[in-house]
Amino acid sequence: MGRPKIWTTNFLYLCGSNFLIGLMFYMLATVLPLYVQSGMNGNQQQMGLVITIYVIGSVIARIFSGIWVDRFGNKKISIIGFTIFFIATISYFGVINGIILFLFVRFIHGMSYAVASTATNTAVVSVLPRSRQGEGIGYFSMFLSLAMVVGPSIGLLLWESENIYLLLIVVSILSAIALLLVALVKLPEIVKPETIVKKKLKWNDIIEIKALPISLVSFFLFFSYSSLSGFLASYTKEIHQSSITGLFFIVFALMIVVFRPVVAKLFDRYKEHYIFYPSIIVFTIGMFLLSQAHSVTIILIAGILMGLSYGILFPCFQGLAIKQSPAVRSGAATATFFLLNDLGYGLGSYFMGFTASISSYRIMYVFAAVISLVSLVIYLFLYHFPDKKHQSVQTEV
Repeated sequence: MGRPKIWTTNFLYLCGSNFLIGLMFYMLATVLPLYVQSGMNGNQQQMGLVITIYVIGSVIARIFSGIWVDRFGNKKISIIGFTIFFIATISYFGVINGIILFLFVRFIHGMSYAVASTATNTAVVSVLPRSRQGEGIGYFSMFLSLAMVVGPSIGLLLWESENIYLLLIVVSILSAIALLLVALVKLPEIVKPETIVKKKLKWNDIIEIKALPISLVSFFLFFSYSSLSGFLASYTKEIHQSSITGLFFIVFALMIVVFRPVVAKLFDRYKEHYIFYPSIIVFTIGMFLLSQAHSVTIILIAGILMGLSYGILFPCFQGLAIKQSPAVRSGAATATFFLLNDLGYGLGSYFMGFTASISSYRIMYVFAAVISLVSLVIYLFLYHFPDKKHQSVQTEV
């Protein structure tokens, strides 16, 4: 057999690095709040802050990372992003006894994650043949879904002995491998000094107004979803069902992966309103069931319901954000969408932790269910009604 095509090799390297960085994100997002609680004697609010400060760093860096990629090229920014990610990872060893320095490293870690992920997500398009781009991007995103499947479970498995050093050693090794994979990728470097270097950054380079309504809907979904990764392990421990946490995340993510082909057909056959309303209601029911759970069965049913509905809602929102925007603004629409997602996840982690600290985890999950219903109201008034009005005007014309 002949050697594999060069684009195939580069694509696999990028998929591997994307999988590893996602894996590390979910491992740390699940375990570090637990370490803050047990190893630093932190409260629920500080547990949420561990995730929030990471996302704040990610949001700030994501604003500029696209401009950096265009100016300096995918390869350079990928190397820089993954190198800083690795340095931040090993820096945890020196700050695990002080919350302030610990949060500072989390902030830098979040910035490096945004830069690295932006560069690799942009790079994958450049290595794929035009005839295989749709298929390739689909597989590329699937690796992140796989990281969502196994990341929390591996993190909790490593945390069973509550030895933070074991987790950090594994994550550091994975980070080094991810950096190596990116270094092996051969990318075409196309720099546009005349149009990029001299261009002043404006808000409309980042924010696409027409993508804002559906992105705000997604903001509240992620606000609600943030209650799972950062606090589910503590909640299940409180209700004496801690052994089920890893399986919950596996069930949740498998529902996303397994039903993705079916979801794609739904988008082609039905209008988004018929997809959104049942899905957000199912997600809310799942969150409410979780808040009232006393048994393994109810927890897993909640995971099935939320995994299925989340797997439908997320690609629906992403597609609508781009669909509602001009074709030449698809990049800005995508940036707007992910910025609102990051903000929802980060702010949600903090406020969910605050809610748990002044009440209980059960009340926190009831609050998360209510927040998911807020996204329904936002969708109705900012997207559904304006869309119906727009269609009426087109019919009259």
